[in-house]
Parts: sequence; structure tokens; C-alpha cells
Amino acid sequence: MPTLPTPPQLTPDVALFLDFDGTLVALAETPEAIEVPPALVALLGDLHHLLGGAVAVVSGRQIDVLDRFLAPLRLPAAGEHGVQRRNAEGQMKEVQPPDLGTVLDAANALAGVHEGLLVERKHGAIALHYRLAPGLETVCRDVMARVIEGQPQLELLHGKFVFEVKPSSVNKGLAIEAFMQEAPFRGRQPVFAGDDTTDESGFVVVQPMGGIGIKVGSGPTHAMHRLDSTRTVYEWLVATRDLLARQSNGEAAA
Repeated sequence: MPTLPTPPQLTPDVALFLDFDGTLVALAETPEAIEVPPALVALLGDLHHLLGGAVAVVSGRQIDVLDRFLAPLRLPAAGEHGVQRRNAEGQMKEVQPPDLGTVLDAANALAGVHEGLLVERKHGAIALHYRLAPGLETVCRDVMARVIEGQPQLELLHGKFVFEVKPSSVNKGLAIEAFMQEAPFRGRQPVFAGDDTTDESGFVVVQPMGGIGIKVGSGPTHAMHRLDSTRTVYEWLVATRDLLARQSNGEAAA
């Protein structure tokens, strides 16, 4: 794995996009078992204020789930890899997904005969988690791939111990592009941090814009920068918050 430089200090003219699981919060055995420290919520609120609202969470989670974990914050967000998107004004846009009934049936049938599999039904996607049964990776992949054969409107994503079927017309990169066309993100330098293969589309979008892609953890990536863990992401964001606050206070004093 090549050594990539750590991210630079951010300036007040950036637009900050952050993945959730594995980037802001550590992964857990099940999606509901994650822990969100209150200090993280306060930190994101501070950054949202200091960056003029140009902070968005870009996640595979549903937006209402993100809101629950980050309450009382209601940040701009893209959920389910872009199936849902809530802009800075709070307006929600949602892609009408193709019929996922056969995908759900196949995932439920597999989970019914194999202990440790978890099926997550989202608004426009089906996720099959196998973190508790890692030996079933090949079985899960084969079943989920087979059920969408001949359906180009559907795409199979392989994340960390999860296979997810979603509309092929959306991804995190496209969601970031949409944010960048709107206030308060428009005209800013985009910065995106993410930990999984599903975040690569975001790196591919922001870096040609002159932005910053940050891979969290190990593994091959298109990102030009890297942070080791959710802990180092938190520390980097704290340093960013403190620097931006000092700059803001200096301008106010001037």
C-alpha cells in the first residue's frame, strides 16, 4: 500500500462531504450497534456553522436513520448512495427505485437458512450484511448477483461485509456533483472523506474539481490523501474546527 500524504488544513472556502459508517463512526457488528459520541455531533454542528452550511453527510444509510443518530442536527445529506438527497434548504429529492421485490425475497430466503445474515430493507436498496458470518461472502455475492442478472437498472455494490443492490443511476459521486451545483456548496473546493469501495465514486468526482479525496483506513483507492481510522478523522476535524474558529475570530476582531 503506498504511503499517501495526510490531508492539508482546510480553509473557510471548502465544501465538506463526509461518509458516516467507518469514517465518522466506527463500524459495529450490526448497523444499529454503532456508537455516536455526543462530542462528534457538537463538532459537526460547529463545522456546519463555520463553513456557512457547506457540510453534508454522504452515506449508504437512509437519511432518517442519519438524523436519528446525529440528533438534533439535520445536516444536508445524501442517503442510500444518492437515492435520497436533502439539500441545504431541507428539500428532499428521491429517485424512484426499480422493483426490488425479487431481490428482497432472495436475500430473505438466504438469511432464513444461514445464521448470522442480516437483511436491511431501505427505501430504494436492499443490503445483505454478513459481518457475523464472513464465511458466507461468496454465497451472498452469488445470490445477489444472480437475482439482478439482465437488469441493468440495478447495480450490486460490495462494501465492508455487505452486498447491496441499488439503482445503477445513482452513486455518491453524482450526489456530491448535485450538491456542488447548489448554495452554499457552489464555488467551494470539495473535500470528501470515506472508507469503503462505495466511496470511490466520490473521490473520482471531487479531485478533478481541484478538491481533496481522503481514504479512511487501508486498501487501494483513487484518493490522494489518507487517514488511518475514525479516531484520526475526528482529530483532523477537531483541528480543522479550531483553525477555522481562530480565523473567524481574527476576522471579527479585525
